[in-house]
Amino acid sequence: MEKSVLIQYCDMQAEIKELRRLIKMTEERLEKIEKEGAVSDVVSGGMGGIQHFKVTGFPTPEHAKVEQLLVSRRQRLKMKETELLEITNQAEEYIESIEKSELRIMFRLYYIEGLTWMQVAYRMNDLFPKRKVAYTEENCRKRNFRFFEENLKMSPNVPSEYGKT
Repeated sequence: MEKSVLIQYCDMQAEIKELRRLIKMTEERLEKIEKEGAVSDVVSGGMGGIQHFKVTGFPTPEHAKVEQLLVSRRQRLKMKETELLEITNQAEEYIESIEKSELRIMFRLYYIEGLTWMQVAYRMNDLFPKRKVAYTEENCRKRNFRFFEENLKMSPNVPSEYGKT
């Protein structure tokens, strides 16, 4: 396992977040259709087109289409959430395989919890208050970069795009 698992985990979280946003929009659209209920229109006909009639009905085709879209998106969300659980396990196993406890904590905060490097530094300073040199956003980022740079030298089959964050 490599950094690609961590990147895939972060990407999958973003994809699920976007899918949830789309589901919410679809639900709101469906509610709007149901709330508005019947739609009506005036048509001409009878007596040579002089007579006008009001036609009222429910937009069944649009409602059915939006409802099917919602079902489809919810199914896709379930699949993605299941996939995310598997990737979460892989990411956590990878992080647990790191020798240094300090790096494991840093990586958990950044990759699993999704904190920024600034937030990681703040949390690390809370966890290690007696450390001589305080954690900063920059040194946390550099430690991440150096870790993967060293590991890339050991496993050359990793694509170069995963060497930097």
